[in-house]
Amino acid sequence: MHISFAVFADAANLSQEGKLNILGVFDAVQVAGLPTIHPRTHFVVRLKADGDDTGAHRLTLRWLSPFEEELWSSSGEMSVAPAQNPVFELDLPIIAVVDLPLNVVGQYTMQVTLDGQPTAAARLLVTGPTQQPMVTGTPSIMVS
Repeated sequence: MHISFAVFADAANLSQEGKLNILGVFDAVQVAGLPTIHPRTHFVVRLKADGDDTGAHRLTLRWLSPFEEELWSSSGEMSVAPAQNPVFELDLPIIAVVDLPLNVVGQYTMQVTLDGQPTAAARLLVTGPTQQPMVTGTPSIMVS
């Protein structure tokens, strides 16, 4: 089993036909102040499995601060059934809707662990408010 991608998005779902829909993929956010929560973040993982992956597997998500402090984690068991056609890989999309705690600016990591082995990581850059440059005096020319 392998992970073909792991991303943060504004929204994600599975269609009636089983298609994975992802809207607004991002890897950076700007916040007005800290600490804060980035609400209802969709974290999407696309797993691919083949006939050798039949059986139980454990998936763990760990949200790590820029200092690698664990701020949140969740684990679950999943069972992979035998494929109808062993020639094709199974597509196993995971959509986790989470509120991400943010306590400092910097690069956060969502670490994905499969069966106890770190398998993928998605990074999110968090920046604070930008400061506007201060202009003093009166400009001598006007540009439009």
